[in-house]
Amino acid sequence: GLAQGSWEELIKPIAYRPFDIRYTVFDSNVAVHRRERASRHMLAGENISIQISRQQKSLGEYTNVLAHRLISESSFVSNKTSEIGYLFPLYLYPDAQDLDQSRRVNFDPRLYAELQKRARHPEQGTPDEIAVFDYIYAVLHCPAYRETYAEFLKADFPRIPWPSSPDAFWTLAAKGSELRQLHLMEPAAIGETPFPFMGKGEGEADNRVEKPRYHKGKVWINPYQYFDAAPEVAWKFYIGGYQPAQKWLKDRKGQRLSYEAVRHYQAILKILTETDRIMHSITLDLEEDAT
Repeated sequence: GLAQGSWEELIKPIAYRPFDIRYTVFDSNVAVHRRERASRHMLAGENISIQISRQQKSLGEYTNVLAHRLISESSFVSNKTSEIGYLFPLYLYPDAQDLDQSRRVNFDPRLYAELQKRARHPEQGTPDEIAVFDYIYAVLHCPAYRETYAEFLKADFPRIPWPSSPDAFWTLAAKGSELRQLHLMEPAAIGETPFPFMGKGEGEADNRVEKPRYHKGKVWINPYQYFDAAPEVAWKFYIGGYQPAQKWLKDRKGQRLSYEAVRHYQAILKILTETDRIMHSITLDLEEDAT
């Protein structure tokens, strides 16, 4: 068992579901399957990762991908048994016994060098690991990519095509950067959230989530209170096996939303709305083979 009080030092934030952070005691006595081979790199220092499923069978369109900064629950992008989540950290941190104590980029060195060569631009220069991460992230959110490789994505990990030109790489990397910053919930990327929380409940019913529903631009959390001017696309938007605008509220049924929770939900609506807009602006030349 855990020593008296020592468990408190092991409390870590965890990416539980899209835009839903919970806490866990990161110890083998509590979190039995910690997957430390990958998870430890998210705890060792600053990092970002992509979580994807090896296959997706629950929906027609591929959606099982999301970036985050934390250790994550295996059902972060889907809770279907066949769609377990795989964590791909951008950086790999050394063990204490490693001679080389430097942080490494988690790309195949040969492929990374080849991509840097193909993407080298007279103005943008040679892409670093963040630009490559953003390029990959944009590709995975490109509607044409998801449609073209739909059958393959049902069966195995996504494969990423080479950029058709340096300009194409940097255009996609810019889109991926927007998506990454949104999905990491960076305030500057989210900006204003014009979805005011309206109405007032009676006594204990005030701010309490009862039966969330969407009707004519309003997300109702109970018969008296709602988020106004909410786009329908945000309410219906899928990330993996979840519709985050619905899932987040349903998981809080019976709870009263604090001021911070209201602000958080407004941010979710903005993120999903912007994600849909950015995705529909991503184009990709798919003539070359993916790698």
